[in-house]
Amino acid sequence: MEIIVKCEDTLLNYLYSHLDMSKKKVKEYLKYGSIYVDGVKTTQFDYPLHVYSKILIDTKSKNTSFLPFPILYEDKNIIVIDKPSNILTVATSKEKEKTVYHMVREYLQSHNKNAKVFIVHRLDKDTSGVLLFAKSEYIKNIYQADWNSISKRNYVCVVHGIVKNDSEKLVHNLKENKTGLVYVSHDGASAITNYQVINRSNHYSLLNITIETGKKNQIRVQLKQINHPIVGDKKYGIKDSCKRLYLHANKLTICNPIDKKIYTYESKIPQEFRKIIYNDR
Repeated sequence: MEIIVKCEDTLLNYLYSHLDMSKKKVKEYLKYGSIYVDGVKTTQFDYPLHVYSKILIDTKSKNTSFLPFPILYEDKNIIVIDKPSNILTVATSKEKEKTVYHMVREYLQSHNKNAKVFIVHRLDKDTSGVLLFAKSEYIKNIYQADWNSISKRNYVCVVHGIVKNDSEKLVHNLKENKTGLVYVSHDGASAITNYQVINRSNHYSLLNITIETGKKNQIRVQLKQINHPIVGDKKYGIKDSCKRLYLHANKLTICNPIDKKIYTYESKIPQEFRKIIYNDR
């Protein structure tokens, strides 16, 4: 069962108000960890909800054979998922379990207790969209060996301001400080980001993005550098009222290193991206 949140509230209160279900049943789903908000499993009754948050309730079972986000493709070698915003790809020292990696591993091991998962590439915590994992270290290694050459990564984002040029290639040298903040520096590593304007409104621009390098936070930093920070970017942007980062990895095209065929995995542009443009006219 999937629910798109229409107003800010706490989880249990919202479910009571919007579900044709007994309060006892709702509490059971919450107690047994069958409820996910934006991909994060929660048993917290007062978990904060924001407009456009996605609630998923696993009504069929109480085991881990369920993923709280779509699987875009799966075969014996890889699994490609549609990552929600506001969830880590992999664990950090502060967070071990609320990660896409952990959930995918639990899902695979519910079908095969010996299943393993390996990181091929990553998305920032606040970035949503297409994310690929390998099912063996061998597959991971052959994908990563020439990742920038075999893959084309497309993103969409909404930025502050009216971008004048219809398209542009951004080339900057980026460096990371001790606190993990990435910035432009003459002695940093080269990062290349291309953009094309999809649409403009009075205060925002919707962009299509392709990247030629895979540096940490490069899209966010390079757009900030040209004075068009991404909407909802609390790390590199400006203060706004948006609850999520408006950056989405909508397409991943790969020349499969095994069979040499071209595969494209796509995720729909979140409706809030188009809505913010439409409402700003």
